[in-house]
Amino acid sequence: MSADPLLQPFQLKHLTLRNRLMITSHEPAYPEDGLPKDRYRAYHAERAKAGIALTMTAGSASVARDSPPAFNNILAWKDEVVGWMKKLVDECHDHGSAVMIQLTHLGRRTRWDVGDWLPVVSASPEREPAHRAFPKRIEDWDIARIIEDYADAAERMQAAGLDGIELESYGHLMDSFWSPLTNDLDGPYGADSLDNRMRFSFDVLRAIRKRVGDEFIVGIRYVGDEMLAGGIAKAEGMEISRRLKDSGLVDFLNVIRGHIETDAALTNVIPVQGMASAPHLDFAGDIRAETKFPTFHAAKIQDVATARHAVASGKLDMVGMTRAHMADPHIVAKIMRGEEGRIRPCVGANYCLDRIYQGGMALCLHNPSTGRELEQPHEIAKADTPRRFVIVGAGPAGLEAARVAASRGHEVIVHEAANDPGGQVRLTAQTPRRAEMIQLIQWRFEECEKLGVTFRFNSFADAATVMDENPDVVIVATGGIAHTEILPQGNDLVVSAWDILSGDVQPGSNVLIYDDAGDQAALQAAEKIASTGAKVEIMTRDRVFSPEVMGMTLTPAMWALQPLDVTFTVTWKLESVAREGNGLKATIGTDYSDVTRERLVDQVVVNHGTAPLEDLYFDLRESSRNLGEVDYDALIAGAPQEVSRQPDAAFQLFRIGDAVAARNTHAAIYDALRLVRTL
Repeated sequence: MSADPLLQPFQLKHLTLRNRLMITSHEPAYPEDGLPKDRYRAYHAERAKAGIALTMTAGSASVARDSPPAFNNILAWKDEVVGWMKKLVDECHDHGSAVMIQLTHLGRRTRWDVGDWLPVVSASPEREPAHRAFPKRIEDWDIARIIEDYADAAERMQAAGLDGIELESYGHLMDSFWSPLTNDLDGPYGADSLDNRMRFSFDVLRAIRKRVGDEFIVGIRYVGDEMLAGGIAKAEGMEISRRLKDSGLVDFLNVIRGHIETDAALTNVIPVQGMASAPHLDFAGDIRAETKFPTFHAAKIQDVATARHAVASGKLDMVGMTRAHMADPHIVAKIMRGEEGRIRPCVGANYCLDRIYQGGMALCLHNPSTGRELEQPHEIAKADTPRRFVIVGAGPAGLEAARVAASRGHEVIVHEAANDPGGQVRLTAQTPRRAEMIQLIQWRFEECEKLGVTFRFNSFADAATVMDENPDVVIVATGGIAHTEILPQGNDLVVSAWDILSGDVQPGSNVLIYDDAGDQAALQAAEKIASTGAKVEIMTRDRVFSPEVMGMTLTPAMWALQPLDVTFTVTWKLESVAREGNGLKATIGTDYSDVTRERLVDQVVVNHGTAPLEDLYFDLRESSRNLGEVDYDALIAGAPQEVSRQPDAAFQLFRIGDAVAARNTHAAIYDALRLVRTL
């Protein structure tokens, strides 16, 4: 047996978990009609096949109809869920992985205007800011029926063959009883004692045990310290932990620290890029030391070394690496093969969770196969016939194209104008709080080197350069250039966010940033400028600022900007810029009226996305076999690209990423993966 602490089995009641790595309960928002169908099953099965010991489904499967699915949750109150869960469980069991599910009543952490339009309930009528619903104060008959709903859902999960269930008690209904901040009830469930505040939880647990028996595994993921004035503090959290253990009703504790009713609070519980790794690990270790009870935990444990330390030091029994397994589902397999260095790193970009909270399905910023296991398998198949690929550009799109092509057995040559790979990502990573982004470049570059890709840096490749390589396939991944030519007057007087980030232009002292792209570049430029002591106004014509920077990812930016002299102005747009004395006069207007105003500043920064660097593509287009055409039906279906407009031409030509149009990093990498895996 391996001496690696992570590879030691763990005995949980009658269940032997084959190692110490788990995927904690999370909702990737893949259900269809509230049910975990084939996409959902394939996602978990991939990780089971690769060696994960325990995969937990459904961050908050809903037990009741008045707990409507805020995040496209699994509907555990449906009888039909049993068959679909059984298919998922059976496949994961076939690969040696245990499966559990998290059950919850969302309480106030949802909206009343989804699902069946029933009022949401909580232990007080206080609104949750994130979802904006004012809940009904729960009544005795609500409590009685919801206890039965929990028991019914647990019974369904046992019938589906799951190894166990986990109840959620942070930010949802259950802990609204626990916290003095969200319980204003009188009577047996009221706020006047911890006994009363925990009564609902124990009533639920007893009802579940009555249905599923003592052998079925039941755990709880709960808040042990709200880190909020007047809420559950660490000492009371320790007492809650002891009571849960001593009740004999639960088999494991899954520890959370913090509160989640706002984006900023949630980001402290589930840290993102630029924040400390594993910030709550020591706290979870304190609970394990106090209770001497099986303890699980996850919160930005994104690397194997930290996970190994968590087990070796006795802080945890099982380590959750959930987002890390979105980035690379094969972590355990790579550890067992001695290939830790080849694990695709989680860069903390939080594209996965932020998409869920905005109503989309979870996608990994730099692994486009996650959530698309059926259409875009993680393994890359070898090509029948090796070919010669020439790729121009070593940003994320070009590097992914090179990696996939080399994985298929093709000969690959990459030309890059700069002396390092990275493209726009290298610029993005210059901001310290976004420095982790460079790992998605480093990983691809290292993989390409292992696969034998040839790189030609400082190569300003033109059409002749490309043709001299005698390619069979040419992929133009030249990216884009900052687009600032948007004004009828004054384009020559503005600079781009890129100019600021690269250091090509020094920050002014009174600066207007016109953000018409809504992405990270404007926020990063504002941070760099304002940190010099300058006054900064970020203006957008949109109803909200930074609409492409989603909630949790926005939080560290706001932490950086709000202490500085930065203001945000929405629904106004830049019309023109003119010289006035030693400064600039910016005329601004609005889409809502004919009103105009003026700003006197000394610098105007425009963030308007990128314009494609497409000259090389058009220089090569007429010489190519397909004239640059992409068969979209074939692309979507995963079929080869067989367009042949000039059958005698020597090469196929494609362009990907921002060389096509300004999009995002995920789109660029996805372009490359799904195109090149069929060539």
